[in-house]
Amino acid sequence: MKNIPTVAKQELEKLLTGNKNFIAGRPTAKNMCLKTLQNLALYQEPYACVLSCSDSRVVPEIIFDCGIGELFVVRVAGIAVGPNVKESIEYAVKKLHVPLLILLGHDDCGVMKYANEQYPNMPDNFQSILKSVYPVIDGVGKFDCNNKFAQKHTFWVEDYLMQNSDIIRNSVEKNKLYIAKCHFNHHSGEVILL
Repeated sequence: MKNIPTVAKQELEKLLTGNKNFIAGRPTAKNMCLKTLQNLALYQEPYACVLSCSDSRVVPEIIFDCGIGELFVVRVAGIAVGPNVKESIEYAVKKLHVPLLILLGHDDCGVMKYANEQYPNMPDNFQSILKSVYPVIDGVGKFDCNNKFAQKHTFWVEDYLMQNSDIIRNSVEKNKLYIAKCHFNHHSGEVILL
């Protein structure tokens, strides 16, 4: 974890330690009660933003062993980015001043499987999602492993955000934000850095 701003590095280490707690079956999150919510009723200070797939098996607060108010989570199928997703992340960066953005892809992603099956056709359904995924296939062809496809897509999402968001790009360039590209393994429960 070289060249990571100190605050972002500390927060990333905290999340990776939380993931180890999750894997070991010994969660330590304490901020999971009504009292915590009441204390945060008028403000929030999450220490990281997580862009995660909507997949029911990928729950950032659980796999990172976090409680209420710790993470600003944006969930969308296949971590497909578009205007609303981008602006949600920008809100976390500009208004909540999160120092860390986690892009969290995962194994067995249904969006990657569907895109691999449909490419290069554009079916009537799920077009905005496929428009965020097909650029990864363009020029290289279909993937023989959907998990590798999901990992490549995570890199594409970072590029998209850096190219299409002045807020995110400027924060990264000024060392106020670090983007960590991660992948969640369903079999081991481990979140790995890409």
